[in-house]
Amino acid sequence: MKFFLLIAKNIRRNLLRTTLTVLGTMMLVLVVTLVWSVLDFLDKATAEKSRNLKLIVTERWQIPSRMPFAYANSLTTGAYDPIQGGHKVEEPDSMTWQFYGGTLDPKNRTIENNLFAIGMDPAKLTTMMDDLDSLPPAANQEFQKVVDEMVGNKQGIVLGRKRLETINKRVGDRITISSINFRGIDLEFKIVGVFPPGRYDLSAAFNRQYLNDALDQYPQKNNKQPHPMAKGSLNLVWLRVPDANTSAQVAEQIESSSSFKDPAVKCETASSGVSTFIEPYRDIIWGLRWFLAPASAIVLALVISNAISISVRERRMELAVLKVLGFRPNQILFLVLGEALLIGGGAGLLSSTLTWGIINYGFGGLTFPIAFFSTFMIPSQAIVWGLVTGSVASLAGSIVPAWSARTVRVSEVFAKVA
Repeated sequence: MKFFLLIAKNIRRNLLRTTLTVLGTMMLVLVVTLVWSVLDFLDKATAEKSRNLKLIVTERWQIPSRMPFAYANSLTTGAYDPIQGGHKVEEPDSMTWQFYGGTLDPKNRTIENNLFAIGMDPAKLTTMMDDLDSLPPAANQEFQKVVDEMVGNKQGIVLGRKRLETINKRVGDRITISSINFRGIDLEFKIVGVFPPGRYDLSAAFNRQYLNDALDQYPQKNNKQPHPMAKGSLNLVWLRVPDANTSAQVAEQIESSSSFKDPAVKCETASSGVSTFIEPYRDIIWGLRWFLAPASAIVLALVISNAISISVRERRMELAVLKVLGFRPNQILFLVLGEALLIGGGAGLLSSTLTWGIINYGFGGLTFPIAFFSTFMIPSQAIVWGLVTGSVASLAGSIVPAWSARTVRVSEVFAKVA
């Protein structure tokens, strides 16, 4: 305890330097924590699961995927054939996605008034959408009211909190989206609610029936000519299966079915599909993983090394006196290492704890759009990351100055004084 108190007193010796070192450490640990949180989420999203798998069905030879909506009924059952047998996907375990993008002001298109939404069966929002299928009871009950309104009102649309702020609208407002990909089909919506804070802050979803009805009515207003996107309005089909064996069976059923040849489709695990979607961000992710995070850790070690080195040089006389008083070299070594560890580990723990609390509960997650992921939450284990990062970096950066303190020669120090 006395040894620890001595370390604490040494840290308080120069409060300005200690404070600056702590702040620098906290900022660098913040960067590392944010980077590792994004990478951790993406690693989990692209990792294969052994149970409760999700499959994604897309067009085989084209990106973006465009399939006829006529595929939907068969695909959502896993292309089950009652005659040939196989595995049938149950109704609650599937959903379709139709991408609908446009602008709220076609005469003055800006990033702020652009809106990208997904047409789907709203009843599947709370059964098939990640995170929305595991909401706390109170949040689930509140969001279910939004889902029920979307089921009963096909013009209802739900937006993420940040997307709602970007377009400067509120729940209850009406908006008209002039479509970019479904040209000639402009849809009017009523904003009926917002997604729970977090992953879907920048997302939007509406009742798919609204878009499909508009596609069906298009020929009546255009000399009986179908819309150019009529045969390619379905973008994705999601399926949930219990295990890897069923996954392989369903994928085989779908890809071998003669019903899906024009265009051909492919069925892959969600993790594989996500990997494909984030492929354009490969270089950014590589830079985050192998450059930014390591560089931050190295800079952190250098910051602490510089601060401890200055402290050791200023205290050479004191260290010599400690040796005269009976302190052994290893005790002085651990004294300096303890100071660095207390500063680095303490600052790292404080930084990661604040980051976890402020980002998750203050800002509703880290906004960093990648593919169809818009917001990343800071995992609770990030608190440990901060402690470990600060501790390891401080120890690495303080080894040289601590060894220098250990090898202080009493005779040389007092000779200079004399």
